[in-house]
Amino acid sequence: MTRREHVDVAAPALGGAGTVIAYGHYGRPFLVFPSEQGRAWDFENNGMVEAVRPLLDAGRCKLYCVTSHDAVSWSNRSLSVEERARRHTDYERWIVDSVLPYVWDDCGGVTEVGTIGASMGAYHALTFALRRADLFPLSISLSGNYDPSSWHGWGEQGEAAYFANPVRFVPGLHGDHLDWLRSRLSVLLVVGQGQWEDTTGALPSSRHMAALLRDKGIRTELDEWGHDVPHDWPSWRRQLAHHLPRFC
Repeated sequence: MTRREHVDVAAPALGGAGTVIAYGHYGRPFLVFPSEQGRAWDFENNGMVEAVRPLLDAGRCKLYCVTSHDAVSWSNRSLSVEERARRHTDYERWIVDSVLPYVWDDCGGVTEVGTIGASMGAYHALTFALRRADLFPLSISLSGNYDPSSWHGWGEQGEAAYFANPVRFVPGLHGDHLDWLRSRLSVLLVVGQGQWEDTTGALPSSRHMAALLRDKGIRTELDEWGHDVPHDWPSWRRQLAHHLPRFC
């Protein structure tokens, strides 16, 4: 049976603790972000863990599913985009300063970690990898919208909003840092063409994001599924089961 461990990881930046659920006993580790305002157990409850159980049972990968912080950041429409982005940095600190050390300890030492996410989780998976490719050199993002300013955004946008928005900061990448990203980072963007992939902005945003990354020479694959593939968990189960074996 695949190992499952539920832990509460201290989150000083968030004013408490956040949940992490670990699956698998060995293999390449992946940090898994839930969809908007999701919880750590959503991945399991929606069949995503079962979809890749053969990989977990074979010791090819481990999944570390985390809770979200969206309710007080990106999903709080009463706040300006700049303030939402500032609150998002608290979540980033929790992931980097608290969750990642737990993952490393569980894996027996410092190691590279991939990111996975669907819907808003796809935004997190990509943005963490772009901002911290030293820690997360691989991103698998399913049906994401990568422009937070389009999420009912309002107000003037400053430095926090800029660096939390890959649609804005990727065009500005240059020099030695860009050269390093080209050598370090691999990005997979997956999206369907069915119901809700257009109304959520996932389809046009995935195409636009892929173009921006390719223009910068960053290793990027865009995999578009058919018009019968909606923005929903059954699609993401199939897509993850299809792609994850290539990376572990």
